[in-house]
Amino acid sequence: MEKQLTVLHSDKRVSLWQEIRKGDKEALFELYDDLYFHLVRFGLSVHCDHELVKDCISQLFLKLWDRHGRLNEVENVKSYLFTSLKRLISDHIHSDQKVLSSLQQLEEEKELSYEEMIVSLEKDKEVKMRLAAALKSLSPRQIELIRLKFFENRSYKEIADLSSLSIKTSYNTIYDAIKTLRLKLKV
Repeated sequence: MEKQLTVLHSDKRVSLWQEIRKGDKEALFELYDDLYFHLVRFGLSVHCDHELVKDCISQLFLKLWDRHGRLNEVENVKSYLFTSLKRLISDHIHSDQKVLSSLQQLEEEKELSYEEMIVSLEKDKEVKMRLAAALKSLSPRQIELIRLKFFENRSYKEIADLSSLSIKTSYNTIYDAIKTLRLKLKV
């Protein structure tokens, strides 16, 4: 009976995958709801940082949506998502190690020259100005939801409760805001 149930879940997930490939956001949310618990449990077996795992799961589904039109057919959706999540977590761990290594190198290096300090300050100033301009392109609602998600580390459910929106609307609003920020900061 359990094997039969698993096959039904697998068929349903493949069907959802096909709908996502066609651009169906509801299918994306349904797949997210169906596999979230399994992805968290699997992610925690890869790395013990709960927040990192949750962030990677969110990134995974954002990437799926960004690439929905270019996704390949998949026979085992759960396995595909597990592998993708493991890769994302590994990339984050590797990236964190690179940052720590860079910080150690900076501490070991001699003091920056006056010219290098000025160049560094100018780059920081430019990045801050670009970020401020990008943030101005967001609506007040988007800014509020970004603050709740990334600065207060709230879950989508908490954000929905606090903002009187549905979870899906919260997710979509944050997704659209991130997409806008990426476009503005790329230029």
